[in-house]
Amino acid sequence: MKRFKRIFVIVADSLGVGEMEDAAKYGDAGVNTLRHLSYSKIDFSIPTLEKLGIGNITKVHNTPENPYPLASFGKMKEMSVGKDTLTGHWELMGLFVTKPFPSFTDTGFPKELIDLLEKETGHKFIGNYAESGTKIIYDLGEKHLETKELIIYTSADSVLQIAANEEIIPISELYRVCEITRKITLENTEWMVGRIIARPFVGKTKDTFVRTANRHDYAIKPFEKTILDSLYEENYQVIAVGKINDIFDGQGITESYKIKNNHQGIEEVIRIAQTEFDGICFANLVDFDALYGHRRNPVGYAECVEEFDRDLDKLLEFLTPEDLLIVCADHGNDPTHTGSDHTREYVPLLVYNSTLEGLDLGVRMTFADIGATIADNFKVKKTKIGTSFLKEIQ
Repeated sequence: MKRFKRIFVIVADSLGVGEMEDAAKYGDAGVNTLRHLSYSKIDFSIPTLEKLGIGNITKVHNTPENPYPLASFGKMKEMSVGKDTLTGHWELMGLFVTKPFPSFTDTGFPKELIDLLEKETGHKFIGNYAESGTKIIYDLGEKHLETKELIIYTSADSVLQIAANEEIIPISELYRVCEITRKITLENTEWMVGRIIARPFVGKTKDTFVRTANRHDYAIKPFEKTILDSLYEENYQVIAVGKINDIFDGQGITESYKIKNNHQGIEEVIRIAQTEFDGICFANLVDFDALYGHRRNPVGYAECVEEFDRDLDKLLEFLTPEDLLIVCADHGNDPTHTGSDHTREYVPLLVYNSTLEGLDLGVRMTFADIGATIADNFKVKKTKIGTSFLKEIQ
């Protein structure tokens, strides 16, 4: 059985491929992120993903099934409860999450928590409701500039976000506040959201406000060791691109690179592909989710997938016969669905190596099959869940 020297895992954040059997319990009956966004654009075109076999996973506009796909293909079921970023990524690397992280979409955060945050941080807060990050700084940013009160808000995900203008609240201070917030929310299970997110922005009026690339996530540490830890302990490289390092709170990561957008993310992966390493490159491309899924913008999402398709074509040129590329997602976020929440969906699985023929990997029972395959390839300790497909593709 062939052993790959490098494995590249690219998470197309929120690019789901159809409702799971329990989707209705989450209010997500009938969702299909990729299919629905594709029909929002008459000339939708993803030739790279088409040749890899994406049309064999779900029906996609202008993207027929490929009888001779370059990649092995399938779709994966989420075993864990929930449909958020943390749960999805943790399961990809072998963790089974049985209890959803708390969310405060309907109620905002409890007064007791806000009072404690104000006492411990020395700042007052405004907002405290669920809203798009760009919309809430548009609505409250000028008041923030006048009063220096920090903007606190949430979304449909299990997050507590704090926005502040870099010109009046230094980045270091915003980070300090978020660190205190993380500590407080870890001490009370009812407040233990998956992530605290620092959301700095700049601008002097609502029409000029724009978020900067200095976002920082403070995630809960994984409750058990992941495949990343197994690789790290055996001295393999684990190179994180995008918010991967934040999602795992740095655990099991050897190198980490921040990115500003999807395009820069693939450029970073291409740069890494031109270096020598033994291990994995694990990248998250968040624009699909943050810019288009949550904002229910199907045309923008479709154009973003087209950009990814072009960038992916360039990446393939830099992969060697010793490399394995895995493209997947962490949940859905159907831009044609109601509300602004993630959607409970199967996620795509494309597995490419230039020397192997593509085949049907079917429906995988857990995202953790990716982690199990990585562990199998590098002969490191596996986690409790996941079935390797390494033998299947060779």
